[in-house]
Amino acid sequence: MHIDWAALGSVFGVSLVVTVALVGFFTLGIVGLSKAASGAEGGGSGVAAKAGGYLCFALCAAAVAYGIYIIVA
Repeated sequence: MHIDWAALGSVFGVSLVVTVALVGFFTLGIVGLSKAASGAEGGGSGVAAKAGGYLCFALCAAAVAYGIYIIVA
């Protein structure tokens, strides 16, 4: 049995980076929507924060859809 340690390390590194990025985008989406809600209560519109939050959630959904596409293909 031969284990390609370089390939294993590469897969580990890429999956770690993608996981941290996905969690980061999801967190930014939650923060953006909460800022939009608090901005609306304070009299502001919060449109930019809401759009940024939805954009972060769309990036998360796109990453998940791409992962599913890679698994199926």
